[in-house]
Amino acid sequence: MTTAPRSDRSPLRIAVIGAGMSGLLSAIELERAGYRDVAIYEKAERLGGTWRENTYPGIACDVPSHFYSYSFAPNPDWSHRFAPGDEIQAYFEGVARRFGVDGRIRTGVEVTHCAFVDGRWRLALSDGTTDVADVVIAATGVLHHPRLPEIEGLDTFAGAAFHSARWDHSVPLDGRRVGVIGTGSTAIQITSALVDRVAHFSLFQRTAQWVAPMENPAYTDAEKAEFHRHPETIEAMRAEMARALTAGFANALVDADSPAIAAIQAACLANLENNVADPVLREKLRPTYRAACKRLIISPDFYAAIQHPDATLVTEGIERIEPRGVRTRDGRLHELDVLVLATGFRVDRFVRPMQVTGRDGVALDDVWKEGPYAYLAMCVPGFPNFFLLQGPNGPVGNFSLIDVGELEVAYVLQLVEKLRSGACDEVSVTHAAMQRFDAERREAAKRTIWATGCRSWYLDADGLPTAWPWTFDRFRAETAAPRLDDYELRRRERA
Repeated sequence: MTTAPRSDRSPLRIAVIGAGMSGLLSAIELERAGYRDVAIYEKAERLGGTWRENTYPGIACDVPSHFYSYSFAPNPDWSHRFAPGDEIQAYFEGVARRFGVDGRIRTGVEVTHCAFVDGRWRLALSDGTTDVADVVIAATGVLHHPRLPEIEGLDTFAGAAFHSARWDHSVPLDGRRVGVIGTGSTAIQITSALVDRVAHFSLFQRTAQWVAPMENPAYTDAEKAEFHRHPETIEAMRAEMARALTAGFANALVDADSPAIAAIQAACLANLENNVADPVLREKLRPTYRAACKRLIISPDFYAAIQHPDATLVTEGIERIEPRGVRTRDGRLHELDVLVLATGFRVDRFVRPMQVTGRDGVALDDVWKEGPYAYLAMCVPGFPNFFLLQGPNGPVGNFSLIDVGELEVAYVLQLVEKLRSGACDEVSVTHAAMQRFDAERREAAKRTIWATGCRSWYLDADGLPTAWPWTFDRFRAETAAPRLDDYELRRRERA
């Protein structure tokens, strides 16, 4: 396979893979930076990423709306402190139109293979066509490959069964017996949304969750009008939210002994003690691990919902699925009409199943055979001009991934500018920098709250937290400007 080299006089061609939050951000910032030869590929028929794929009842963001917004596109019309999913999807669609990138997205086209050949990236597409790019930005997201539970008999259930991220809206729910497997944020939101609608609601819990008592008030018309008249008030709110989430939560996660973590646990414990009347149910809902070891649940009404007369919290282990329902290990059959699998996602996929081949034919799957990793969550040695957004080892948690994305895109554009300026033709992180970063990350991870003894999607196969193990302030500082000593800037010989 050969790929024609780029002419010195031609502009960089950049391929963005994915049109979710990070992909749209990339497209907009590339446009603002003067890059015009940009292709955006989206495997689905609509943009939106997480908010396109997740449409389950009760879906909402667990980050305040005004902070879960692009800094350059505030939205004065959010309906609530924590926006519902359909509003967030509409926001991204509106931003794409406003900044003129919606018409440049090729929807329904999946990138199946990227290969670095003769100094450029060759892309194979699901429609049989190909493309060639100088730079690839993989904005493929994290939470988009549903994880299905390995439960005997799952395929024998006679009713409707589906993963929460593949919600079947043709299935009637009112007056039906609905069961949900899982107790993460999704399951908790579904519980609150459905418990008043269904004949009976069964929540199958493997692990109790800490629930933060966060109210979700609606913004009044007067408040929205004020946001329109004085958009600077939104910026002030964003700044205050950033300070509160960073200092009061994100920075605390990396120190298991921090006073902030102790305060969070005390608030969650008080929420449980004060709002669950039945002592038996209260003990079933009491976690046996420390608060924030798993992703914290944000909910104003879960405890009220699970105490509904027509709700049951099932804590016995699941033996198998049968045509009529779920059989638990105590022998009881929980009869259901609808079964929802709120069992999370395969969080180690990142760009996969897309095949990526870097220098010298090295496959990313082989590089990641022991688990995915990336320098500053964005770069992998041996894969020049290839950048991940929201990649492995980045900041995840109960704060704004839009804030993370803006920092990452600004960092990537500084490296891409080296290509545009002619300083180099290829930029890639060195193996030495990657090894140093990973060794430091692994050591720091042992001191985080995620390493205190719970099972969560933050852990790798060896039980080590994979998320950014330092403060968010450090992430902001590290991504302010690339350390060029950590990169190889290579020029190609000219004919």
